[in-house]
Amino acid sequence: MAMAAAPAAAATSTAQAPAAAPAFMSSAWAQNLCIAWNNSPTLTEKLAGSWVKNNGGKGYKVMEISDSDMKSTPPVQLEIALKGGKAECIYGGPIKVTKLNYNHDYKMWATTHNWQHMGSPMIAMMWGDLNFKGPKMEAMENMGPFGAFLKLVKDVPATVPAP
Repeated sequence: MAMAAAPAAAATSTAQAPAAAPAFMSSAWAQNLCIAWNNSPTLTEKLAGSWVKNNGGKGYKVMEISDSDMKSTPPVQLEIALKGGKAECIYGGPIKVTKLNYNHDYKMWATTHNWQHMGSPMIAMMWGDLNFKGPKMEAMENMGPFGAFLKLVKDVPATVPAP
């Protein structure tokens, strides 16, 4: 009695394991955050007015983001510009702009735990879960989109360091 041969496909599968998510706050993660920004109508449309235009004449706003627990990981930056009537992320990666102008630009930092469990931006700032430098009144006027951004920070896939 002859035995049936095993299917060849099982032995030569070309399926690959999914790539690991980039490290939280890495340049690759910042690039993915930039892409996620551009896929968010809340951010691209609701920030396309005075918010994105308040850029000090340089043509883009800078958002510097860091994790205060990750002392050896440098901050990352996003650059947001008005493109085609939308507030588009045009850059996500390592620091390019070293001198921020807090009349226009933003710097945000929190602990790993707080980034991953961020709720309302108003409450996060009030309780010190989110540290922030930048045009505070402008941020207050854009609390809805700001909340959507904070949600993206925790939702963009990342390998997060253990506590």
